[in-house]
Amino acid sequence: MRLSGKTIGFAMAGSHCTLEEAVDPIYRLREEGADIVPIVSNTILTTPTRFGTPEKWLTAIKDATGKEPLKSIPEVEPLGPQKLLDALVICPCTGSTLARLANAIIDSPVLMAAKAQLRNERPVVLAITSNDILGLNARNLGTLLITKNVYFVPFGHSKSMVCKPLE
Repeated sequence: MRLSGKTIGFAMAGSHCTLEEAVDPIYRLREEGADIVPIVSNTILTTPTRFGTPEKWLTAIKDATGKEPLKSIPEVEPLGPQKLLDALVICPCTGSTLARLANAIIDSPVLMAAKAQLRNERPVVLAITSNDILGLNARNLGTLLITKNVYFVPFGHSKSMVCKPLE
């Protein structure tokens, strides 16, 4: 198991139409031996959509990780000083999350975890889901493309970009 002994933070931002797709990588990381620390944005905690309720997503995340997600900035803050994560994955990483990270706006558990990782010079992996990434958000993408310790899941068009409701 390639990730045995590694602790991966898995932070999920509020791209509700891609959450179903975002849960699968958690299972794959666990199969590789990683210990997963789930982190959720305020949007996932509070916003019911046609794609699911906050309760549905919190249950799915707990089922995938075996743990309750970290849900607040105070819960996430110790990750930095204690250097608890070997890497942080933000999946899905919305355009809004991307913009806030690029401009050092730390107003959610997901962004606090990213700030902590970068301050500790540890990797942050972004799985972008945005329909304006080459529009108004392009400058934020550019900023993060040249930021030390920020990595990207290869860009592509996801089937869920169509945002169909779950069956």
